[in-house]
Amino acid sequence: MRPVEIVTGPLMTAEGSALIKVGHTHVLCAATIEDSVPPFLRNSGKGWVTAEYSMLPRATAKRTPREVNKGRPSGRTHEIQRLIGRSMRAVVDTSKLGERTVVIDCDVLQADGGTRTASITGAYVSLAVALRQLVTYGVLKANPLRDMVAATSVGLVGGVAMLDLCYDEDSQADVDMNVVMTGAGKFVEVQATAEHIPFDDAQMCLLTDLARAGIAQLLEIQKKAIGI
Repeated sequence: MRPVEIVTGPLMTAEGSALIKVGHTHVLCAATIEDSVPPFLRNSGKGWVTAEYSMLPRATAKRTPREVNKGRPSGRTHEIQRLIGRSMRAVVDTSKLGERTVVIDCDVLQADGGTRTASITGAYVSLAVALRQLVTYGVLKANPLRDMVAATSVGLVGGVAMLDLCYDEDSQADVDMNVVMTGAGKFVEVQATAEHIPFDDAQMCLLTDLARAGIAQLLEIQKKAIGI
């Protein structure tokens, strides 16, 4: 795994924030608590957790135009936003959140592969900090978090199983996989694609075992960042 660093509280204005660095991929995550829920949850007593994702124009080697100037987010952005939201909701008891929405903004400052997995890992830290604040100030009686969640990438590059692919490795991978897991070791999502050569059951197991080992490392880094 590339060197990983998570710093909490880079934004003094957000209820919870974290800056995660995974190698040369840097993502700023901020959690905002809103006293409202989507229409389908009104009067249900339950809350909601959602996410927004974006990449700064010069996060990549070649400038990427801002999506706001295009009038709508790209399909990739929609996919990643939904993935981050699903990953956070997997470990939150929304009935304990009350009718509140947590919006997590993940902004990629610099990209070198694995931006979605870094966003998930950092998003959880910002979420945990924000929810702890609500408990500390007596807004919530109990912390709605049921578990931790983190994510990493794995792949087969030249027939070799590799963990946490950077852009150069990812661009030439025969198989590319993103894995999201909880602290209890359960899968939230597995996105696997054979880019060049189909893979078998044994390779699938090899990659998921490698991802599990990597996520175990990330969980420990998250714990230290949050202070648990």
